[in-house]
Amino acid sequence: MLFPIYLPVAGMAIDGLMLLAMGLSVGILSGMFGIGGGFVITPLLIFLGVPPIVAVGTGVSQVVAVSVSGAVTQWYSKNVDFQMGLLLLAGGLAGATSGIALQRLLKALGQLDVFISLSYVLVLGVIGTLMFIESAATLRKYKKQPHISARRGGQHTWIQGLPLKMRFRTSKLYVSAIPPVVIGLFVGWLTALIGVGGGFVIVPALIYLMRVPTRVAIGTSIFQVIFVAAYSTVLHASENYSVDLLLALPLMIGGVVGAQYGARIGQLLNAEQLRILLALLVLAVCVRMAVDLTIRPEELFVLDTRP
Repeated sequence: MLFPIYLPVAGMAIDGLMLLAMGLSVGILSGMFGIGGGFVITPLLIFLGVPPIVAVGTGVSQVVAVSVSGAVTQWYSKNVDFQMGLLLLAGGLAGATSGIALQRLLKALGQLDVFISLSYVLVLGVIGTLMFIESAATLRKYKKQPHISARRGGQHTWIQGLPLKMRFRTSKLYVSAIPPVVIGLFVGWLTALIGVGGGFVIVPALIYLMRVPTRVAIGTSIFQVIFVAAYSTVLHASENYSVDLLLALPLMIGGVVGAQYGARIGQLLNAEQLRILLALLVLAVCVRMAVDLTIRPEELFVLDTRP
């Protein structure tokens, strides 16, 4: 190790320069795709040997810093729909509260670690596959007509038949307020339970269900992720004592810097390219987690002495 850091909560030493590089990489991804980056950073920490519950709690804290950095850039670009974001946030806070309660129960039953890994494989696999199929088809359809938007706002969907409609001026939509709350509820649950920011769920949900323009979906996702991730971090720290600040600090520094560059890179790509790259990223993490679940471990039984 070039710059070892001892992590008191995780109970191990790790290279600080490597953590800084990880944070920088995840920050770039966050700025590009409107994701908090938790679904990348949490598995990476688990691969390095960090206990899953600490990886979840610390990963969420890193998501906060990265999302704030990315949100500033998106706000200046006028890509944040604050009305949509507040509805997502309302559902997200409720979901995060229930997610922490379920995490405590699973920890008491001794099933938390395997549940986190299985959840990653299932959620990332389903969402990544659907995103890739749709994005690849759209990219093929519009590659010869780049001036035509892939957004299908004129099509009628079951979403448009729901009550409690609102006008979202930034997204140029007049739709029900119910779907954003439900999406936020699910994402808040995932954020608290498995340490993801939830952007990889929010972005495709806003694009494909709500017909929100891709760049606005990215900016609005980052806005919502800030507050849900911050709330989840507080719950993890106070309820599970699973946030390692020495682990989070280099990840945050790298992430804040990377998010600025990522947002600029994202402006250079069209909407279809952004979606298919995000799908490939989601599937890559899913495959890596699935491999870890199926290979034979070096030790079949490990005594866990963590409280």
